Amino acid sequence: MRKTIVIISSAMVLVGAIALGVYVSNSTNVLATVNGEKIKQDQVEQLVMAQHGATALETLITDKMIELEAKEQGITVTEDEMAAEMENYYEMYNGEEAFQEMLSQNGMSIEELENDIHYYLLTKKLMSSIIEVTEEETVAYFEENQEQFNQEEQVEASHILVEDEDTANEVKEKLAAGEDFSTLAVEFSTDEASKEEGGQLGYFSKGDMVEPFEEVAFELELDQISEPVESEFGFHIIKVTGKNEAKEAEFEEHREEIEDILFNEKFQVEYGPWVNLLREQYNIDYN
Repeated sequence: MRKTIVIISSAMVLVGAIALGVYVSNSTNVLATVNGEKIKQDQVEQLVMAQHGATALETLITDKMIELEAKEQGITVTEDEMAAEMENYYEMYNGEEAFQEMLSQNGMSIEELENDIHYYLLTKKLMSSIIEVTEEETVAYFEENQEQFNQEEQVEASHILVEDEDTANEVKEKLAAGEDFSTLAVEFSTDEASKEEGGQLGYFSKGDMVEPFEEVAFELELDQISEPVESEFGFHIIKVTGKNEAKEAEFEEHREEIEDILFNEKFQVEYGPWVNLLREQYNIDYN
């Protein structure tokens, strides 16, 4: 039995207009002028319709099918699952603040992203019954890509960056007298990206930092503070706060990660045919 979805075409105009943040009740509303020449609301709507209307409509149809199919199968997305997915994004962009800035630069709200994530997670659950990742595939992927899972030697460090050697020596003297590294980083460091965090740089591997900085950082002992180190950016005072030794990857430690990678690869391949199969199960009427 085919299921029915009725889509009203006029909704496409509303979707397109809202996407541009220009929807008002009066379609003759003037949005801008150029040398006195008016650009009206209906002109914008027509342009949005011509360029994006069909795509927006098909997205709405697909989302509606996914929503109905999930409801029929009793599939839901929990708050914990949403939160975990958001954490993945934050980690990818080195923190929530940087991620929020990226969204803002791309004109996307957190609510829009959460909506996309909601439908993505629903889709993954619905498709899990047709996507199989075998033990043989998982082991083969690990063996072929083991090097990328190996842990390189890493150092966690903080630094105070200043413009000249005299200032560096002044900071070093204050540290020798027992003053707090983080407090001095906020006061003296010219590295705007790290100073407010007490100079914290996190963990890094060899090749991630400029050579003079890196050579000293990897030679320091845990909690040791360097003498001033000159680089192209100025003079650094470095404190090592953590060390990770190089370690060869073990399969079981990365099994779940590899299964996710393989699932997502198959997901990308199977998604289009799966949506087409859904469309065969629904009556989609365009009004």
